[in-house]
Amino acid sequence: MKITVDARGLACPEPVLRAKKAIAENEAVVVIVDNEVAVENIRRLALKTGCGFSVVEKEGAIEISLVRTGPANDFRMEEAAREAALSCVAVPEKAAGPLVVVLSDNHMGRGDDVLGDVLIRSFVHTLMQLKPLPATIICYNAGVKLAVKDSPVLDDLQQLAKAGVDIVVCGTCVNFFNLGEQLGAGRISNMYDIAETMAAAGRLVRP
Repeated sequence: MKITVDARGLACPEPVLRAKKAIAENEAVVVIVDNEVAVENIRRLALKTGCGFSVVEKEGAIEISLVRTGPANDFRMEEAAREAALSCVAVPEKAAGPLVVVLSDNHMGRGDDVLGDVLIRSFVHTLMQLKPLPATIICYNAGVKLAVKDSPVLDDLQQLAKAGVDIVVCGTCVNFFNLGEQLGAGRISNMYDIAETMAAAGRLVRP
């Protein structure tokens, strides 16, 4: 019996993550998506995990059929999903020292702020899927706005903190934006601590 996963409207890498979970628990899955990026990410998942893969376009949607041909391999599933996630988040595969992520703005990239808002939400959500997780996330300048109580990524940051990620928030920046009473995740820190953490990083990612 096939189950259906409707991943239309979901930003990368959420469709492939849902597909991975579904095919790990079921022999056959239909994933409905609405963009080619999701199709290619799920295609890589299928190739990596030895699943049968077929695509049919129906009324503006794309239906992807996955059929597991053998027992679920958790390691291969995790590896394939991680590769798909990293197609949205470029992180070097190996490096000495901890992974440190720097959030210096509450948008991702330059050009359109609406798109930048969508991208930063997807980026922070994707961090939960990295293995290992970042050791530290540093928020400074407008990036501190991501750690306040009404932030669209607050839940993800709180989950990361619960998982052991150190969320470091620039105190000077918090004061500049008058956000002292609104902090919802992380700890207030100083520039010496931030500089020391960045200098000791084996991998430093700034979206």
